[in-house]
Amino acid sequence: MVDAHQTFVIVGGGLAGAKAAETLRSEGFTGRVILIGDEHDHPYERPPLSKGYLLGKEERDSVFAQPPGWYAEAEVELHLGQTVTALDRAAKAVTLGDGTRVHYDKLLLATGAEPRRLDIPGTDLAGVHHLRRLAHAELLRGVLAALGRDNGHLVIAGAGWIGLEVAAAARTYGAEVTVVEPEPTPLHAVVGPEIGQVFVDLHREHGVRFHFGTRLTAITGKDGMVLAALTDDGDEHPAHDVLAAIGAAPRTALAEAAGLDVVPREQGGGIATDAALRTSDPDVYAAGDVAAVAHPAAVSPAAVSPAAGGAPLRVEHWANALNGGPAAARAMLGRDVTYDRVPYFFSDQYDMGLEYSGHAPPGSYDQVVCRGDVGRREFVAFWLKEGRVLAGMNMNVWDVTGGIQNLIRSGTAVDPERLGDPAVPLEDLM
Repeated sequence: MVDAHQTFVIVGGGLAGAKAAETLRSEGFTGRVILIGDEHDHPYERPPLSKGYLLGKEERDSVFAQPPGWYAEAEVELHLGQTVTALDRAAKAVTLGDGTRVHYDKLLLATGAEPRRLDIPGTDLAGVHHLRRLAHAELLRGVLAALGRDNGHLVIAGAGWIGLEVAAAARTYGAEVTVVEPEPTPLHAVVGPEIGQVFVDLHREHGVRFHFGTRLTAITGKDGMVLAALTDDGDEHPAHDVLAAIGAAPRTALAEAAGLDVVPREQGGGIATDAALRTSDPDVYAAGDVAAVAHPAAVSPAAVSPAAGGAPLRVEHWANALNGGPAAARAMLGRDVTYDRVPYFFSDQYDMGLEYSGHAPPGSYDQVVCRGDVGRREFVAFWLKEGRVLAGMNMNVWDVTGGIQNLIRSGTAVDPERLGDPAVPLEDLM
């Protein structure tokens, strides 16, 4: 039975918000829990949108964080299809799009991120897509199937995780795919040029065409439909559909308008929090894609080092929402919380699977060491700075994530030769 002695409000109906609500109840909170989401679907997990669900291998119901009936059973008040338009910190209230004003004792902002838009002519044409929401994936799944049947062309702007995963799905359906990317290799900001070439080879083997060092300048069409995509080197790429996969922007507008501290875009953006996911207002917390967390140096040395500007780290991946939501919920309950998980994400492309732990953007490391067979795409890559492991990625090699993360946490300087030797257990390097 819920009592009204306290009201905890969660703004954001994604995985972080759903897991926070679940944790509040599992930790024994008996006050009101109000979860507000601007989508009409119940909270769901996003990785299947560019993987199993997009490929038609998973059913729609499989993506939901909880069965729809769970919220009523747990006495979580769910407001779907509602936008929060204002946060009044002095009155401790949020205003919904329909004018309803909701009081809170503690507030969690789990507003996530939104896809960045192409600022070029032609984006109003039918056939220009983004992939962030379940509705996007539903539409895109049908588009890829039709392109595959008709030998159609998909142009993807951006060779990040979403761009590459959709490219893999599109080729699996049989569509023609061209990826346009301004950097010299895919995933340049994550794995750098050394490992980026592995992804070039993988996708080219499956028929993907890459166009590096260029950007889209316009999308042309006829009768409202896409015909081609133009790049700044003067090339014209035939296209029936275009996917904008140029990254995501944290949804910080509500926090900014309320005067909460935010991190500048050039430092990654997001709502600034301490290690307990508490914002500059002690009664307001943030978690998931929108939170820029002051991680300990042992967890993300590349993010908090003076050379990197000391900025908090914002991570836009499933594991961060899965674990950050519960951590924020416990902090809201007054528990002693330090959110110090090593950043982690995974990807599946064709018959390749990988896991990545840590944080090592270009410029933060001075060496890349691989153990295993890179040519066969069965290896582990490590990014090092002065012998210390900043990040590791295992591709088609499994059950090593714990060892990689322990190396990162330890801060131990390792022998690169032993690190690259598959016969040496990772545990022996610490």
